[in-house]
Amino acid sequence: MELFVDIQKKFSGFELKVEFEADLKVLGFLGASGSGKSMTLRCVAGIETPDCGRIVLNGRTLYDSQKGINLPCRQRRLGYVFQNYALFPHMTVAENIAFGLGDKTRAERRDIIENMVSMTKVEGLEKRFPGQLSGGQQQRVALARALAVEPQALLLDEPFSALDDYLRSYLVKQLKEILSDYQGVALFVSHNMEEIYSISDQLIILSSGKIEATGQTKEVFMSPPSLTAAQLTGCHNVSPARYISVFELEALQWGIILKTGVKLTRQIKYVGIRAHMLEIASGKEEENVFSCWLVSTDETPSRVTVCLSLDEEKREQDSRQVQWEITKQLWVELKDRPQPWRLHFKTENLIII
Repeated sequence: MELFVDIQKKFSGFELKVEFEADLKVLGFLGASGSGKSMTLRCVAGIETPDCGRIVLNGRTLYDSQKGINLPCRQRRLGYVFQNYALFPHMTVAENIAFGLGDKTRAERRDIIENMVSMTKVEGLEKRFPGQLSGGQQQRVALARALAVEPQALLLDEPFSALDDYLRSYLVKQLKEILSDYQGVALFVSHNMEEIYSISDQLIILSSGKIEATGQTKEVFMSPPSLTAAQLTGCHNVSPARYISVFELEALQWGIILKTGVKLTRQIKYVGIRAHMLEIASGKEEENVFSCWLVSTDETPSRVTVCLSLDEEKREQDSRQVQWEITKQLWVELKDRPQPWRLHFKTENLIII
């Protein structure tokens, strides 16, 4: 199973230009709203037509501008789960699932419906209408309908965006189980980096219609190649950097000198560290330990984000501040300690751009 996409499409003030390949590993698309994620899926599905390029699925050309090929949606053998699920409100769950099974016998349709109902865990809902279902139930029915036609590619366009956090967590786990058995190409679009990290094996980061980064998901998160990629993968601490020596740089925004564990070039532009990667210094470290002063905190039910200044005299300014994400237990232990606190910027946790 393989999908090849090389397309361009111009809009007013925006141009989509992407080229990529996908196989049996789930390919995720991460980007801000308006970056071109959903438009890419719509072009693959045939809902939108690119201005030029090619789309080939398992050796079958779906679109080729030079050859004048543009197969309609129904002939592309794709399953599409829309952001709003797009279930037919006048059809029952069973009828929605069976919608694309036109040439199947009654017995075949029944078997497929039963299989999809079991796979997506919507037993007992077959006779209900979409308006009688919760958001999570609608999402599962939409997934069952997409899989019922045995698609060669499954396109998932922000399928969890309308769900609350608890239900999203449950359905992410369920989708991972379903995709582990799916023998086709799967494209998963989201602006939620945690969903992307959990579900996708390969990753494309889109920005303003262009590919900003691509590679294995965990590797792109570990070493984002650009400032935009770092920000979209959740790195809140990024500073412009100046080359000092092969293993040393100056973080200009923070006003500190950092030792690195990798060789640097003079082309270095930024250095970053994720908020949860900062650590309390144990006293044994010999480098990359700095004094910090508390500026503010932001609490959630399980975590605390601590804003710290690396300069006591400029605590009210944003220029030399970093974010530190810690557990509530650590915060309880730490909050009454005398300041400054000593934080360790571990060399292996630094992101070099």
